[in-house]
Amino acid sequence: MRVRPCDGLVGTIRVPGDKSISHRAAILGSLATGQTKIDGFLQSVDCLSTLACLDLLGVKFSWDAGALLIDGGGRRGLSEPTEVLDAGNSGTTMRLLAGVVAGYDFLSIFTGDASLRKRPMDRVAQPLREMGARVDGRGDGRFPPLAIRGGFLKPISYRTPVPSAQVKSAILLASLYASGVSRVAESSTSRDHTERMMNYFGIPIEKRDGWVDIGPVTEDPRGRPVTIPGDISSAAFLIAVAACSPGSKLRVENVGVNPTRTGLLDVLRTMGATIELDKEREVCGEPVADVVVTGTKLQGATVAGGMIPRLIDEIPALVVAAAKAEGATVVRDASELRVKETDRIRELAAGLGQLGVVVEPRTDGLAIEGPQEIRGGVASSSGDHRLALALACAGLLARQEVIVRDFACADVSFPGFINVLVDLGVQVDVA
Repeated sequence: MRVRPCDGLVGTIRVPGDKSISHRAAILGSLATGQTKIDGFLQSVDCLSTLACLDLLGVKFSWDAGALLIDGGGRRGLSEPTEVLDAGNSGTTMRLLAGVVAGYDFLSIFTGDASLRKRPMDRVAQPLREMGARVDGRGDGRFPPLAIRGGFLKPISYRTPVPSAQVKSAILLASLYASGVSRVAESSTSRDHTERMMNYFGIPIEKRDGWVDIGPVTEDPRGRPVTIPGDISSAAFLIAVAACSPGSKLRVENVGVNPTRTGLLDVLRTMGATIELDKEREVCGEPVADVVVTGTKLQGATVAGGMIPRLIDEIPALVVAAAKAEGATVVRDASELRVKETDRIRELAAGLGQLGVVVEPRTDGLAIEGPQEIRGGVASSSGDHRLALALACAGLLARQEVIVRDFACADVSFPGFINVLVDLGVQVDVA
């Protein structure tokens, strides 16, 4: 994709449905009794991987005027897959469904693409083993393909070694099949979409003293209509560009503003950004609003500790804005970036470096001194959707045009991104 520089972003846009919520709505709708209608389901590559796996597990679903209709069979309604479950590039698909199939006394085998097969799965496998499931994989159970045979599970009290919504969700989903109360705690709160969605479907969840308690679950959840808001992680890239571009006035309508996901907004405000929430409301248990951004000059900031889980997916967007901010921006405690779709610390520094931006990679994060000129040029996404979006947004702030190689991977999370840019008057070409 070829992106030409622009003088700020002015207009009103919408972004596709939230990826995290879409995964969870499809999974819980499959485990509920009756029909669940999902409006705004993100038809991205990752979420479609979840649907493909659910299909092999015997779930019936259809489409009606863009809405996803799932005919759930209850917690015991899945059947043994006759084929390997291919999660594609989606770690969420593999980790969350691992928790589900751990409750079944049949064999499930998960695989994924070359990138996913390099991502660690032991952080999910370990608690599932403690609950009584048999989980094996490459590298002593650390890497996919994973083979899981579950059955009768016992409850667990588990403190995650690294804050992770995927690990927490796998345990909560497995606990739907456990004989008592399971408890999960984290050192910092990760995104809580699973807890909210479970509450919305009528599954008993309690939060107290830093622990999330579930069970024993004695009744199946019942199907309900679900409306999914826009994805803040997708909106983040254009929000970051608008925030650091004097003259910008951008409204992003109908975005999820779950406080476990709005770390980028808080950090940008700390850097001096003018960001307001309008029309705040709750939809299906999730806070939703219009995000209104007025461009200005930013100051560098340090991001670390408990803030990291609240913006781990948005750090590439933050770094792009930091390139135009005054002073140093430092990200620490973010070693999780090294085990995403790529080593995002290394690839982000390399990709922006190809455009003339100096980013210092560090063991658990990175540092960038601004303001810097984004020269322009050619850079590769390395097949990472967040990196593709970050490089494209760097092109909006560059002196000359930017060409992003392998941009198609952006469809993993933000199908239609190019159309949104065109609606904002940005000049883009696709080879």
